[in-house]
Amino acid sequence: MEKRKLILMKTIEIQIENLKCGGCAATIKKGLLEIENIEDVAIDVEKSIVAISSESTDLELVKTKLSKLGYPEVGDKNTVLHKAKSFVSCAVGKFEA
Repeated sequence: MEKRKLILMKTIEIQIENLKCGGCAATIKKGLLEIENIEDVAIDVEKSIVAISSESTDLELVKTKLSKLGYPEVGDKNTVLHKAKSFVSCAVGKFEA
């Protein structure tokens, strides 16, 4: 009999700043899927929530990546630099989407 490994996926939701449109969402999804073990990324633009499905991913790594893209978690510092990065990420995401 073949042994099968049961993989338990967990979904983490993070509410972020500066999320404005589908272009932002495309950039976020592309960036987060580069992180090892992230299987899926779902983004609710209206609620500014990013949902990450993963077997095992370092939450701080995800938050750092979001911040570097210009989308810090709600409650973290949202500097002018974050806002500027989010505008650039938004524009790039619109072209790539």
